[in-house]
Amino acid sequence: MTIPAQTPASVEASASAGAPGTATLLTSGPPAPAPPKRTFFTQLRASLAMFANPKSAAGLIILGVFALVAAFAPLIAPYDPTAQHLDHTLEAPSWQFLLGTTHIGEDVFSQLVYGTRGVLVVGFLATIMATVMAILVGVTAGYLRGWKSESLSALSNVFLVLPALPLMIIIASQFQDPPLVLIAAVLGLTGWAWGARVLRAQTMSLRNRDFVQAARANGEPLRRIILVEMLPNLMAIIASSFVGTMTAAVLGLTTLAFIGVIPVSNLNWGTILFWAQQNSAFPDYWWWYVPAGLCIAALGVALALINFGIDEYVNPRLRSAGERARALRKKGMSATSAVTAVRTTTSEGQNP
Repeated sequence: MTIPAQTPASVEASASAGAPGTATLLTSGPPAPAPPKRTFFTQLRASLAMFANPKSAAGLIILGVFALVAAFAPLIAPYDPTAQHLDHTLEAPSWQFLLGTTHIGEDVFSQLVYGTRGVLVVGFLATIMATVMAILVGVTAGYLRGWKSESLSALSNVFLVLPALPLMIIIASQFQDPPLVLIAAVLGLTGWAWGARVLRAQTMSLRNRDFVQAARANGEPLRRIILVEMLPNLMAIIASSFVGTMTAAVLGLTTLAFIGVIPVSNLNWGTILFWAQQNSAFPDYWWWYVPAGLCIAALGVALALINFGIDEYVNPRLRSAGERARALRKKGMSATSAVTAVRTTTSEGQNP
């Protein structure tokens, strides 16, 4: 006995007529489009979304202002930072000298503007060197196994407990006039170990993920697994390490300049504080040391805001809490209030 073939139209008609023993064909719509392929640049763009946070944006604006001041210092500064105006010594701020003068008539505002260049150049150079070393050592130690991983981990542990400030003093004091590159190299050499430890721990958690195992099973080379598969997932940690290392580098530079290890020819905010302390500017001549201290504090606040924004982006709990707080503020409600106000309506004929 043969069963006659039925077309989809006949099956649908018999099903609508209630014929027993028939089933309707479930025809699906057009196939869903394939998800876009995640390339290195798309993952990098997703990682840079951390800077869309309001805290990170505020920090980047402040840091950008300092960068513009450093780049256009000759155009912003009204005088040469070492020019002496002996008729205007220790003058308070005025229209002629916006931040007053020193004991030999040097314009403090011009010194502050040119000092911004020295701070940012050394800070960025030292941070780039330290970040590159942290990525090379940390990611490699986290991906490899056995004695190679343990050796790199031991190396980072040695530099982690190394007394950074005495080492910087010893190295910098061996040169009569150390260049900025040497100072940045010393700061970078003593500032990479913490970032390497963090990256090693994160890489160890990534090396057993499915996408890394699949890339290894496909025979991908080590450099591609690290550069394409793992580094985009570590961008937030690397950015946070970059910000923290730059903060430490700026503080290290100003500390070395303030205690007199760096020659006074390398003008920066620390040398301004050094000369103010050497000439007993505290506390009477406040315009000599307060602006430099405020610039150090403002740069630290900018880097801290960037770091807070990165932390909120990385931590899902902080990110959801921040989004909820911003949504409440848009509705005119306090995000820190412990009691939620409830609006009640009264019906007609009832007293409120």
